[in-house]
Amino acid sequence: MKKTIRKLMSLIIKLLGYSLILMLTSLLFRNTIYIDNSNYGLWCFLATLLIFLLNITVKPFLVWLTIPITGVTLGLFYPFINLIILKLVSFILGNHFTIYGIWYAVCASILISVLNVMLDEIILKKIERKDA
Repeated sequence: MKKTIRKLMSLIIKLLGYSLILMLTSLLFRNTIYIDNSNYGLWCFLATLLIFLLNITVKPFLVWLTIPITGVTLGLFYPFINLIILKLVSFILGNHFTIYGIWYAVCASILISVLNVMLDEIILKKIERKDA
């Protein structure tokens, strides 16, 4: 039972942390990432949930599909996979979450990736260590 609660807690922390990261990047890159101001937190959380679900389902297929390009560029193409995920979320949410341009969006996806790794290493690894 404790293990299930910790996994659920880890998932909630991950989603909330990703939401905060997405809010931060949307504030830093205002001309690139737009989140609807009517219910800012709700749209940000929905975008985060979609990004999380697409990372689980679509991203492995995209990574597999682009292995030759990623190998030739020595991994420099990988942020473009994150950009594709962000563009898919932008397409699904319509006017509530919009990505403008490509290069700043690539910078934003790199920042999102770095902050996600930091979140995983600093917070989530401590929770997982308690399970062991």
